[in-house]
Amino acid sequence: MITKEMTIGEVLRMNPASAEVLMSCGMHCLGCPSSQMESLEEACMVHGLDADGLIEKLNNI
Repeated sequence: MITKEMTIGEVLRMNPASAEVLMSCGMHCLGCPSSQMESLEEACMVHGLDADGLIEKLNNI
């Protein structure tokens, strides 16, 4: 199960198909250093996204 505390890198390792969902939401820097350090919740704040909605999408793929 994907949580807000996970990094983008962890999410991608858990389910590579999540890249498509993240990219469609405007998170195009999946390979940047920040994706390995900041939480999914922090990334959502930076990109102006609803973290809960994104987590739901990611857990449903």
